[in-house]
Amino acid sequence: MNNPLDKLSKAELIALLGVRESQLASRDKSIESKDERIEKLEGILAKFQKMLFGQKRERFESPDQLSLPFETTAEQQQEAQQELTEKVEYVRKKSRASHPGRTKLPEHLPVEEIELYPEGDLSAMTCIGKEITEELDYIPGSYLIRRYIRYKYVSKVQDTKSPIAIAPLPSRLIEKGSVGNGLLASILTDKYVDHLPLYRQLQRFKRENIPIAASTLDGWTRQGMERLEILYDWLVKATCGKGYLQADETTIKVLDSTKKKDTHLGYYWVYHNPVDGTVLFDYQKGRDQAAPKKILEGFKGYLQSDGYASYEYYATQRGVTHLGCWAHASFCQYSWIFSAISSLV
Repeated sequence: MNNPLDKLSKAELIALLGVRESQLASRDKSIESKDERIEKLEGILAKFQKMLFGQKRERFESPDQLSLPFETTAEQQQEAQQELTEKVEYVRKKSRASHPGRTKLPEHLPVEEIELYPEGDLSAMTCIGKEITEELDYIPGSYLIRRYIRYKYVSKVQDTKSPIAIAPLPSRLIEKGSVGNGLLASILTDKYVDHLPLYRQLQRFKRENIPIAASTLDGWTRQGMERLEILYDWLVKATCGKGYLQADETTIKVLDSTKKKDTHLGYYWVYHNPVDGTVLFDYQKGRDQAAPKKILEGFKGYLQSDGYASYEYYATQRGVTHLGCWAHASFCQYSWIFSAISSLV
């Protein structure tokens, strides 16, 4: 205000004093808030300094942490120790009583018996029994070279037209190859049953100092699988020949030879014969109508699947009855119920 104080009325002076007191109170409150913030920041700073420069045992100790009442008397400690001992003894006895014992080793394996006698002179002692301890061991597979020596014979009569007699070679999966049937079966089993890649099998051959080129191992595998196609054809007939077939498809990532370190999305078409329990996996690059043609074309009987259009196409073949999937039917039923309830709410 521009008016002198002596010219102000009593009411104006009181109002002026009120404004002044309000300003002072606001300043004091601001000072107190700043003091509290400074105190809080100093506490945080002290905590970080303690974490950085304090001893390890003090870094995470809080000065405000209260002590816990864990002090116990000697009598209480003795009672607790006795109770713990009784509990441990009870658990041990219970475990001994309920333990089924060591699993019996299989009886079909060959047994190598090793007899062990005490050291020293036993002539003045009598055998009163024996203890038998069994262990399951493994002898690594061994490689061998099977050399066929075929003797050739010719007639003693000096006749150039007489044939040379020689024994034929035993039947082999790869006639002109240098791999035996046993080794080829092991390679295929390791790769397709135990999922051991060929390059790891090559490392195993190298450890045995057996030089085999990667291309040779690939060729053995390819030719071995070609010989097994007759079993695949039999599996197709056995799976599709009972008149009841369940079908479904699923995706699988396949390495692409045209793209380095890249894959394309292929499809496993899976067919199950519930009568015999046989399962057939048929790989196809796509999911179109032509993908299951090799298996489903000409099928007669009950075909059970979901509502995918490719199955519906083959379900219209003469002699085929299409069955729905109960899992999908239940889902559709519950979906209808939920929709009905939602419309009523």
